[in-house]
Amino acid sequence: MEPVSRSITLHNFCERICEQTVHFHVMGMQDGFFLWVGLSSSLSNLAVAMCSRFDSVPLSTLVLGDKSDTTSCSLAQRLAKKTKKQVFASVNIPSNDCHLMLQIEKRIKEEMEAFPDKF
Repeated sequence: MEPVSRSITLHNFCERICEQTVHFHVMGMQDGFFLWVGLSSSLSNLAVAMCSRFDSVPLSTLVLGDKSDTTSCSLAQRLAKKTKKQVFASVNIPSNDCHLMLQIEKRIKEEMEAFPDKF
């Protein structure tokens, strides 16, 4: 029996975090997913991460954006390690707000637990 390929799935949600409405967009693919997080509709950066059998830390690189902002790469690495999938991540929030980012990651974790098939 041949394995059934997963079609692309879309999952959107938003949450009021630290007095700001944060939007989340997940595009699930067969062996990975794309996660966009932002306050407004912009794509200012994009990172990709994937696990490697040669290192416990997933490999990652910034595909688009300012190399000094490591937020998207860091998130992609953590999600790749957690899911064992290839992860594309774009975080479009002010990089100087650590509390906001912690709350965003907490919200992503909650959504992953509630809807694991979307990631």
